[in-house]
Amino acid sequence: MKVWPGYSYPLGATWDGTGVNFAIFSEFATSVELILFDSDGNESGSVKMVDNTDQVFHLYLPDARPGQLYGYRVHGPYDPKNGYRFNHNKLLIDPYAKAIAGDIIWNDAVYGYKTGDPSEDLSFDGRDSAPFIPKSVVVNTCFAWGNDTHPKIPLNKSLIYEAHVKGLTILNEKVPQEYRGTYAAIGSEEMIEYFKKLNITAIELMPVQHFVHDHFLVKRGLKNYWGYSTIGFLAPYSGYCSAGIHGQQVEEFKTMVKTLHREGIEVILDVVYNHTAEGNHLGPTLSFRGIDNANYYKLVKGNKRYYMDYSGTGNTPNMAGPRYLQLLMDSLRYWVLEMHVDGFRFDLASTLAREFYDVDRLAAFFDIIHQDPVVSQVKLIAEPWDVGPGGYQVGNFPILWAEWNGKFRDTVRRFWRGDPGQAGDLAYRLTGSSDLYERGGRKPYASVNFVTAHDGFTLHDLTSYESKHNEANGENNKDGSNDNLSWNGGVEGPSGDQNLIKLRNKQRRNFMATLIFSQGVPMILNGDEILRTKNGNNNTYCQDNTISWVNWNHDENAINFLTFTRYLTSIWKEHPMLQRSNFLHGRNIMSPGKKDVSWFLPDGNEFKEANWKNQNTRCIGMLLAGDANDEKDDRGNRIKDDTLVVLLNAFWSPVKFFLPKEFTNGPWTVILDTQYERGKPPEQTAFMGDTYETKERSLAVLLSPQPEKWEWLKAVCRLMPPPAEQLRLSAPDISLPQKKGFGSKQSGFFK
Repeated sequence: MKVWPGYSYPLGATWDGTGVNFAIFSEFATSVELILFDSDGNESGSVKMVDNTDQVFHLYLPDARPGQLYGYRVHGPYDPKNGYRFNHNKLLIDPYAKAIAGDIIWNDAVYGYKTGDPSEDLSFDGRDSAPFIPKSVVVNTCFAWGNDTHPKIPLNKSLIYEAHVKGLTILNEKVPQEYRGTYAAIGSEEMIEYFKKLNITAIELMPVQHFVHDHFLVKRGLKNYWGYSTIGFLAPYSGYCSAGIHGQQVEEFKTMVKTLHREGIEVILDVVYNHTAEGNHLGPTLSFRGIDNANYYKLVKGNKRYYMDYSGTGNTPNMAGPRYLQLLMDSLRYWVLEMHVDGFRFDLASTLAREFYDVDRLAAFFDIIHQDPVVSQVKLIAEPWDVGPGGYQVGNFPILWAEWNGKFRDTVRRFWRGDPGQAGDLAYRLTGSSDLYERGGRKPYASVNFVTAHDGFTLHDLTSYESKHNEANGENNKDGSNDNLSWNGGVEGPSGDQNLIKLRNKQRRNFMATLIFSQGVPMILNGDEILRTKNGNNNTYCQDNTISWVNWNHDENAINFLTFTRYLTSIWKEHPMLQRSNFLHGRNIMSPGKKDVSWFLPDGNEFKEANWKNQNTRCIGMLLAGDANDEKDDRGNRIKDDTLVVLLNAFWSPVKFFLPKEFTNGPWTVILDTQYERGKPPEQTAFMGDTYETKERSLAVLLSPQPEKWEWLKAVCRLMPPPAEQLRLSAPDISLPQKKGFGSKQSGFFK
């Protein structure tokens, strides 16, 4: 075997068209061996890495090719009390592997210590772990991207769809069977058509960086379905690949991205840098622990045998150390430059801001990202909390960052449940949460709004269960949150009571409509639009089965709700007042006598401070004046829109709202009312009346056209018989002449 010295950069295995350069960092290792395997996983050779430059061991194999399987054995001291856990008997995954073949086969040999020994991890184990460890794969990164470019959709114009690669498609019979549950399925013609009808602009994929099915789950016959247990930060998970060829997952992932980009859909990855799959001091030795434990992990000061743990998973990476930060940034750039993804959602992102102990807004993590010319230009979304002290950081991330707005979720749930004292907080959530983001110079699109996400109840279950039902997880129903802010309408779980079914469906429409008609970035959980249920399980992290998978056999309720959701998102897509890049001001900006947003009570009077503080205020009118909009397009031209009124009635009786006349440009048209199964009234009716009655626990949206639209409409109406008090302009198959931006099929306005 020819062996050349090679280079210390870049780290990982790099195919240059002639041979492969291997480079791995370890400060405290005494020596490193590169182990080679054949395509069946049998060891075929080993090479000692003699050359070391700046704590990086390196060599070059001129005869190696893409598809080569490999791993490392790292020699050094085994002294857990001082933070050293080297064990050359353990095969190690390359932290920079661009592909990893297969999953771990759990065996006691994968642990660096003698399992069952009284001294536990202080003992040294001599068994070979190679037969049980996934192998790293040399990858040819060349790909025919053609003219693929990032869609670069502004965040304020983004509609995010959170999805699981397998769970979304595994039961979809419209997708070719051989592709279901894979990257190929996400990029299939059938799924893209589905995404486009939902008007989503970005799909946010739950973890696809190569992860581990934890030992304790496998013992129970379960899997790490969600994937929040990463071991390969540059490698797409091989289990989501439709082909069985080593390394093929990279090309299939790229093909998925390219296909979605062609249709104007972005790809955002849920990334997990706050911990690794190696767990605490009793965890396995898979990669980082055996390569350089003291550099890669944050160890307990004064007792380096143990790990700091801010994620609840056993360990926390060393964010104060340069090598983990380098790995983090190298992997982010790789996913952008080589895999063409459009952004990241950072799991438990507060952990990444802990250089020492407290969450630090000035942490090196933020500085590096802000200064990086690649990563700073994509979408950056934080889950702004962790389980450590002071970890709840909603509203505290810096410029460039958006956040999952947990306060939006909680307030909206409380309001529609009928909790007292929610009106004032809801007004902030409806208008982009300026109380959280504006003071730091951020914008409404810093708020990623959601009512449901992968963690917790689905929308169906939020209105069907008041208690979690996680028995299938094997943890005696002790896992998962007990505080779900849900309401079942009086009966726990499924019910045949038609009145209760109607109430639950209406509540679901209320939630979805509130999400879509709020300022900020709306995020829909996959399957919510077709009323997916998890049977009351609010923590399906280990349920890789029909409990978690999306059921595509739609009943009438599901079809109605899908139609409703598509109609909602089409309204959102058409109206720039729902996609603002700046906060609403609540004062005169562009039009004398008009406010861009105003609030009124059912009697038509504007809200006063006492009304906001009134614990019994459950009915809110919000008016968005489109002709008072101060937004501008790419060329600096002012963007105008229709005036929208959103009427929210969380009371248990019908409530009649008096409509504010002074803001009206023309007739009101009811474009949405959640009392109807599909959201649209039976007839599109324009009226000049003073009031509109909302049914108990319902939301309605009324539209008054822009002044120029109203003048055009009046000109058309002069050709028609004089209207009575109500002007009905409904016709099944006949449309008035179209004017740009008015009367489109998407809005269904004035046929």
